[in-house]
Amino acid sequence: MRTALLFMLFGSFAITGCTSKSEKESTMEFQVTWEDGLAEAPQSGRLLILLSTNSKEEPRFQITDGHDTQIVFGMDVENWNSGETVVVGSEAFGYPYEKLADLPEGEYYVQALLNRYQTFNLSTGHAVLLPPEKGEGQQWNQKPGNFYSAVQKISIKHSGEAIVIHMDKVIEDIPAPEDTKYIKHIKMKSELLSKFWGEPVELGAHVLLPEGFDEHPEAKYPVIIFHGHFPSDFGGFRTTPPDADMEPVYSDRFGVEGYNIVEQQEAYDFYRQWISPEFPRVIIVEIQHANPYYDDSYAVNSANLGPYGDAITYELIPHIEKQFRGIGEGWARFLYGGSTGGWEALAVQMFYPDEYNGCFAACPDPIDFRAYCLVDIYKDKNAYFYESEHKKLERPGFRNNLGQVSATLRSMNYKELALGTKGRSGQQWDIWEAVYSPQGSDGYPKRLWDKYTGEIDPDVAAYWKENYDLRYILERDWAKLGPKLKGKINIYCGDMDNYYLNNAVYLMEDFLETTKNPPFDGEVDYGDRAEHCWNGDQENPIWISRLRYNTFYLPKIMDRIQKSAPSDADLTSWRY
Repeated sequence: MRTALLFMLFGSFAITGCTSKSEKESTMEFQVTWEDGLAEAPQSGRLLILLSTNSKEEPRFQITDGHDTQIVFGMDVENWNSGETVVVGSEAFGYPYEKLADLPEGEYYVQALLNRYQTFNLSTGHAVLLPPEKGEGQQWNQKPGNFYSAVQKISIKHSGEAIVIHMDKVIEDIPAPEDTKYIKHIKMKSELLSKFWGEPVELGAHVLLPEGFDEHPEAKYPVIIFHGHFPSDFGGFRTTPPDADMEPVYSDRFGVEGYNIVEQQEAYDFYRQWISPEFPRVIIVEIQHANPYYDDSYAVNSANLGPYGDAITYELIPHIEKQFRGIGEGWARFLYGGSTGGWEALAVQMFYPDEYNGCFAACPDPIDFRAYCLVDIYKDKNAYFYESEHKKLERPGFRNNLGQVSATLRSMNYKELALGTKGRSGQQWDIWEAVYSPQGSDGYPKRLWDKYTGEIDPDVAAYWKENYDLRYILERDWAKLGPKLKGKINIYCGDMDNYYLNNAVYLMEDFLETTKNPPFDGEVDYGDRAEHCWNGDQENPIWISRLRYNTFYLPKIMDRIQKSAPSDADLTSWRY
């Protein structure tokens, strides 16, 4: 079959014998092939060259936003056959070094990986090349089916010979989790999503059943949705004490020795509370909705991802309620989550106000785009740099609770650009564009800003405002939404959130405090010096409270449900 040459911004694809003059003049290059037998068809995807100065673990697991990151260079390939050589030349785009030519000479450990793409024929009429979700939650370095090479030690010299890498390994499938007495795993085909993506699409969920579920067949239960990133299984729940022979592991983030033991103990404590006589009898659901752009869909309808909001609310949740005896009415459903899950909890409550009875949104992703982390997308012209006549100062992207910055917004986006063009990195800034942006003429998300320069597109910003700026939408539509949302909105955030998410919460609070007819009648609270994932617990340090979302929120949820339930509601069958 014909091998196409794909020349993308910051990357080039070349087959041996077809190398351009500029590439021939460069002596800094990798020559990559893949093993015959790994796959039959020609391959398209993102080819990554991964390098590390240490052998602690494979280079593919050492690419981070922080100052301890190792190195990646990437390029797009199309119709690449086994036996053909791809040349990754000196101009290949990378992170944290912008070009391969910038890589310092020295000793490195190197491996190659191909994040394989497939063609999706969307209902919009576009054909797009994207990495399919394979049960791993859209993680390029763990995706089943991706090709990769063994790690080899090399010496980089700018005047040296080309380095040859042969990919002869493929990442294996991930075993499905097994059902237990309390945790059930379901998959269902979504007709709505399958129509959009042009092929069968499944939604999944991990369902935590209440104590006494089998013994009380007459009971019907409230359903609580715990939103968040892709869960491989229901997290934070175990029916046995911590493993006696586990070696304690120190948490650099929290400065706590043996944090792995703490996590297991908290999971066991949750189980003991779950089965105790006084604990609420409800169903908790964690949703799997990974897609070709990210580890979840943000649970709303999107021009680029399709109708995930409708699919979850009108297909998946009723399916779960039918199978596990949920009450099946809006007053008996509740939402909570942190970070991405915090944004989802609030957005879903707003976009489906009658289908849910409240939300706890902890450390939510930006809920006011005047504070899109540290960017005002409506006024700022450039996302990466502060406006200044004489000084070029980058915007921070990540800080710790003392304000020490370890990543800039530009460097975080450059990492994504090295991992994938056209929003295909599977990372945070790209998924925001995939969810919030209109679809471009090529079928991929329109950029809010130029990924390389940071220049903001005001037309895309205007689209974001009208469709996904949660504070703006609430203010615009309060006359209609207010009566449906009274008492349902609760937001919590640390005032030293690592991603500066508290800034948008301040702006949301400013609006909510002005609401009348009706007042919002909810809660907004902040954790003093608390980092990302703070959930409103003022009694415990964050390294404990982040493990107690379920036990912290459920009593509050039950209080809300009992007080707001209609007069003919079933408040007895599930209270045993």
